[in-house]
Amino acid sequence: MKKLFFVAFTSLSALLASAEGYQVNTFSARQTGMGHVGVAMKLGAESNIFNPAAVSFSDKTLDLSAGMSAIKADASAFYGDAEYKTSNKVSTPFNFSGAFRIYDNLFAGVSLYTPYGSSINWGDNWPGAVLNQSVDLAVFTVQPTVSWRILPKLSVGAGLMISWGNVNLHKGLVSMESLNALQQLMVMGGQLPGILHQFTTTPASVVLDGSSDLAVGYNVGVMYDILPNLTFGASYRSKMEMTVGKGSAQVNYGNEAAKALLGSTLDDISATNFTASMPCPYVLTFGLSYKPVKRLLLAFDAQLNGWGTYKQLDIAFDGLPQFDQHLTKDYKNAWTYHFGAEYAVTHRLDVRAGLMVDTSPCNKDYYNPETPGTTKIEPSVGLSFRPIPSLSIDAAFMYVNGRKVENATGRYEDFIAKSYPMLELPADATFTADYKVSAIIPAIGISYSF
Repeated sequence: MKKLFFVAFTSLSALLASAEGYQVNTFSARQTGMGHVGVAMKLGAESNIFNPAAVSFSDKTLDLSAGMSAIKADASAFYGDAEYKTSNKVSTPFNFSGAFRIYDNLFAGVSLYTPYGSSINWGDNWPGAVLNQSVDLAVFTVQPTVSWRILPKLSVGAGLMISWGNVNLHKGLVSMESLNALQQLMVMGGQLPGILHQFTTTPASVVLDGSSDLAVGYNVGVMYDILPNLTFGASYRSKMEMTVGKGSAQVNYGNEAAKALLGSTLDDISATNFTASMPCPYVLTFGLSYKPVKRLLLAFDAQLNGWGTYKQLDIAFDGLPQFDQHLTKDYKNAWTYHFGAEYAVTHRLDVRAGLMVDTSPCNKDYYNPETPGTTKIEPSVGLSFRPIPSLSIDAAFMYVNGRKVENATGRYEDFIAKSYPMLELPADATFTADYKVSAIIPAIGISYSF
């Protein structure tokens, strides 16, 4: 029983690992239209997030901004001769920022935003259900900020990031192939009178649900006007660990036949709490903005995402240290590149275009389809309209085109095969498929300043 219990918990571990799929780059409707560039731009209150140093370059007394995006993502897995598609709900990350002048060269502000999130649903019975069926993940951050312009051309800024979140994940625990093979073995051994049920759907699944403890990090930045029309900016958002201190687990069975065969082993999972940590990596960004003519602004950011610190996933179980898990992930640091242009058509109307290239940190040998990691090419367009000088209405649209990932291998332990070696099934099993990801992201925002 303990051996079965241990390996069943091992199979849960793949649920809590993700990659760039849960990193969100939608902090501003206005900047989404420019490829989400912004570290070297003077964005008013929105610079709280992009680069706290830029806020103190504002010529306003008060600046307020709010926005929301709607992310409709689709993923496909190509396994054998078939294609399996997700059915995902729309995710709605949001952002709110405010900043106000204390002195001519000193500003303070606050932002609330969603830096990480994911929503994916593969269905209960696709071939990769033992790796993932569905996931809902959201992380929220509130950031008070101070920005100081030390010299007319030089400023610094810093913010305290206070984050929390929640996660809900569904995953198959037992494959239909393994349970069918076990039934045949039990019939041959006289333990069953005959095949009770030919499983064609996932026999048993687990739901993991938890809320994270508060995590604290920081966001610092610097900005320098090299020339009147050329600006350099840099920012650093620190790494944070989102820890689920006491999550709950619940086992669901596909039917009564599965419960009769597996209940004595898997029911114990429903009485167990788990603790696990998920990294929110550091983000280091450098950028330049340039105005070749009065009406045109060009900008470029290079963003390093510190996924290289995510080498393993640790899971601990209350009162059951023998079941603690330390699982290899072996991610690498990954770059995101942002390019954007803004043109003032009139004093009321600005139009924008941009491109974001988001490279994947995933190791294809330790791949999980809960947030399929892939390098993404993301063009965008946008505009702002000002009915009055102090009010701006922003809209943007971004298309996400993920490059196809081939021969990506997810790993899991088949606890039936491990407990019954006579089945001659691989105990350390793999699921290898090709993956493709795409998404559309419309965004809308509003800002007011005076």
